[in-house]
Amino acid sequence: MSLSCSDCFSDLLCGEDSSGILSGESPECSSDIESPACSEESIAGFIEDERKFVPGFDYLARFQSHSLDISARTDSVAWILKVQTYYGFHPLTAYLSVNYLDRFLYSRRLPQANGWPMQLLSVACLSLAAKMEEPLVPPLLDLQVEGAKFIFEPRTIRRMELLVLSVLDWRLRSVTPFCFIAFFAFKLDSTGTFVDFLIQRATEIILSNIQEASFLEYWPSCIAAAAILSAANEIPNLSLENPEHAESWCDGLSKEKIIGCYRLMQELVLQNNRKNKSPTIVLPQLRVTVRDRMRSSTPTTPTTTDSSSPFSLSSSSSSSPLSSSYKKRKLNNCLWVDDDKGSSE
Repeated sequence: MSLSCSDCFSDLLCGEDSSGILSGESPECSSDIESPACSEESIAGFIEDERKFVPGFDYLARFQSHSLDISARTDSVAWILKVQTYYGFHPLTAYLSVNYLDRFLYSRRLPQANGWPMQLLSVACLSLAAKMEEPLVPPLLDLQVEGAKFIFEPRTIRRMELLVLSVLDWRLRSVTPFCFIAFFAFKLDSTGTFVDFLIQRATEIILSNIQEASFLEYWPSCIAAAAILSAANEIPNLSLENPEHAESWCDGLSKEKIIGCYRLMQELVLQNNRKNKSPTIVLPQLRVTVRDRMRSSTPTTPTTTDSSSPFSLSSSSSSSPLSSSYKKRKLNNCLWVDDDKGSSE
């Protein structure tokens, strides 16, 4: 399938008034996580607004009761992190993608269909986050890399983007832990000697734990404080810092929540360290000969229901690699999902 230059640029735009993205009650939180610490007034504003940009209080309970599939979320977050690494996106881009995904899942239930609706949501959330934060955004087809099981048409992803924007009320500039970590780093190290390390290490800790659903219990300011404290443990001069003192960094912080998040974070850091120290089995090198891919057989036209919905593909035409009732072809060993009615290759 060929894409014109105009098609690529149109992928970066939504069919709605883009001014709504930054309007309303969205906070002016800088995307530069290495910027100087914000004023206490700004931080207080972030703490006041952060509750508007997180899922409801019972979101974690839905996973625990199996009302929502926690493994599907884990797989989606893992894929987002892989693509973030593949393209070198900012850490904030990955965090925003997961934030959009969680807020959407809290408000809207996806159809039950062998994984493709969740992947479509993941692609749409990552695309929106990249458009918010990245100077260069890959075309929608190129964004679907790193183990994507289904390949969606750009028009399908754009319709899903509009649905996500509608569910999130166009509030994309969310309050995240990255709004707080520079301020907290300066609070912990007033001399500024270790601030750069604290910010960098806290960022790594936040992203490494984003797959863990248990952190959904904590708000961004709490996660940021716990991440800075965890990073401080790796610096001898700061390792004796008492987590209880973090409550005094600014108004609105909860000592109990920070301590609970910090302990959970420390447990996961220790688990990751044990995994990294586990013995590695070295396998003998094998020479692999790559043959040209075989062209797939002539596809058939997919079944559609409502062309205005991103979920218009029937379950048989979207979720099963063995079905022959929809258009399919091989693309990077993925299943092509095409909703363009009556199109042909």
